[in-house]
Amino acid sequence: MLRGWKRTTRLVLWLALACTVALVGGRWLLVQVYPLEYENIIFQAAREYGLDPFLVAAVIRTESRFRPGATSPQGARGLMQIMPETGRWAAAQMQIPYSEELLYDPHYNIRMGCWYLAELHREFGGDTVLALAAYNGGRTNVARWLQMRQWTGEHRTLQQIPFPETRRYVALVLRDHRVYRFIYGSLAREEVAYATAGALE
Repeated sequence: MLRGWKRTTRLVLWLALACTVALVGGRWLLVQVYPLEYENIIFQAAREYGLDPFLVAAVIRTESRFRPGATSPQGARGLMQIMPETGRWAAAQMQIPYSEELLYDPHYNIRMGCWYLAELHREFGGDTVLALAAYNGGRTNVARWLQMRQWTGEHRTLQQIPFPETRRYVALVLRDHRVYRFIYGSLAREEVAYATAGALE
């Protein structure tokens, strides 16, 4: 009886160890696929503009895969892929210096990107889905889609978005947002609690 109990105990311990290794290994793999680079800058800018830092991380991953020197075929620049015209306008609103080269600076780019995303968030009544669609597809286009009832503006009707790229973009950012909160949520619960008013759960 005692021998059987010892065998059972060893089996339980081995299973527990195997599960722990699997969990740690799985988390390690997720961290490689979903990095959180420029963490301090992201959290500082997100706090400054009332955003969920994990939403910002999801935008950066989708936009540039955390490559500060990224340039799109359309000319968008840096981590949050800001167009030069948008950057010039945003800098004037923020009352900060501007040059196209500054858009490649991580601190400058993330701060400006957060300001712009927060501005869109306010413009569209605190709706994260609409703000993301506007970030990618343009605020004027989103306003027109809503006005002409081409899109209800809801998460469940993303397939109505006229631009396929914007449709995919919003879906990817929302997915990555959930993943980032799952992986890194314990790092900054106070920041998330402070900034998630109106953010999609």
